[in-house]
Amino acid sequence: MALRILKRVCPLFLCICAATTTVTQQTSAPEPRPGTIIGTVLDPSGAAVPQASVVLGGRNPGDVRSSVTQQNGFFRFDSVKAGIPYHLTVSAKGFAKWTLSDITLEPGQYFIAPDIKLRVADVQVTVTVVPTEQVAVQQVKAQMQQRIVGFIPNFYVVYEQNPAPLTPKLKFDLAFRFLVDPITMAGFGFNAAMYQIGGYPSYDQNWKGFGQRLGATFAGGYTNVLVGDALLPSLLHQDPRYFYQGTGTTKSRLLHALSRPFVIKGDDGRSEFNFSGIGGDLASGAIANAYYPDKDRGAHLVVRSMLIGIGGRMVNAVFQEFVLHKFTSRQHKPVDQKEPEISSPSPPK
Repeated sequence: MALRILKRVCPLFLCICAATTTVTQQTSAPEPRPGTIIGTVLDPSGAAVPQASVVLGGRNPGDVRSSVTQQNGFFRFDSVKAGIPYHLTVSAKGFAKWTLSDITLEPGQYFIAPDIKLRVADVQVTVTVVPTEQVAVQQVKAQMQQRIVGFIPNFYVVYEQNPAPLTPKLKFDLAFRFLVDPITMAGFGFNAAMYQIGGYPSYDQNWKGFGQRLGATFAGGYTNVLVGDALLPSLLHQDPRYFYQGTGTTKSRLLHALSRPFVIKGDDGRSEFNFSGIGGDLASGAIANAYYPDKDRGAHLVVRSMLIGIGGRMVNAVFQEFVLHKFTSRQHKPVDQKEPEISSPSPPK
């Protein structure tokens, strides 16, 4: 009986002893000695890169460590676990990222990262191309806000250094906007009143005569603007606006202003004879010659209309160049002139 019990207990005792020995061995087994990773960060010329960011990353978030290079470009990571795959990432301002993967240290290994030479980051230039027509639209919108002392329209003066050329549609838009402005209409009414006082043209000196003079003023003014500032400039590819010079000697600015009735810019930016403006004056005189009283009609009416238009543009240009720009409300910055956007994206690893 005792022998039978002993046979059953012995195997169990041996198993317990073996398990105890195994646990003891596992508990007492030492961890692998950690290693060290060092390196020096250089630029393409071989010079040290100080203050570069160095990140050592592993599989787990707890394995991520970071450092900054010294003045000589040197960095060091101590107590790096052995047997765990790491990757090393180096970045610095103005340089592309440098990456080294699959770094697995042996116990106690002293690892030197090889050839950490950063290359200059690729620069990507993004240029926003704005169609010329769109720029012109924005510039004309700004011009339509220009007013002398806050209320008198001053739409036909360009203060931009390099304005975009006007399309035919913009030329007509600018003309209609000027003609329907309340101050423009009030100006036509004032001009008719002056004609009434002077008794010209030879209509009656009563309300009927004033109405006729008012109609004649509107007809002549509308014809001059629509023909001289919209229709002919569209057909002849000329720009009806006055281009403010603002710089140079007083003499050069004065000559620039006085030449306004005769010299105009084409849509290509070149100076041309002002066929549009003079054509508008002649058209206005011809229209007036059709409805003025008989005693006021004749070739002299057309010539006088042209001479008055020339003289008026001279005086207006001189005032624009030397006086009115001080009292004109306008945008001081160019409209929609975008500079290229420069960015330095991270190149693929």
